[in-house]
Amino acid sequence: MVDMEAGGVERKRYYVSVQAGQILEDPQAAAYELEVSLSEEEHIKLRELFDELSSMDEAEMFHFSHSPFGSASDGEINGGYDDLIQQIYQKLHEHGTETTKRHIESMQLL
Repeated sequence: MVDMEAGGVERKRYYVSVQAGQILEDPQAAAYELEVSLSEEEHIKLRELFDELSSMDEAEMFHFSHSPFGSASDGEINGGYDDLIQQIYQKLHEHGTETTKRHIESMQLL
């Protein structure tokens, strides 16, 4: 589905699974939790946040498997992860349907 903003910006409907790190165009393709309407630029930014989150997960696994007593504390690693999750949910709330916004608000993350 394609929507147009007042400024002529084209927006598409996407279906998002934060847990799986997926942004889907087809709601039948996989399970999703949230529905948003994004411009191409917003879609790219959200994808970048998910990629960063995925990279952080990989770095955390590498860090703890090779250096359980490494220099970064659990708090520092979790703080970065929490910041990214917060940014992702903020974007989803900004561009979400009313149902999506209510769901995110009920999670009390923002």
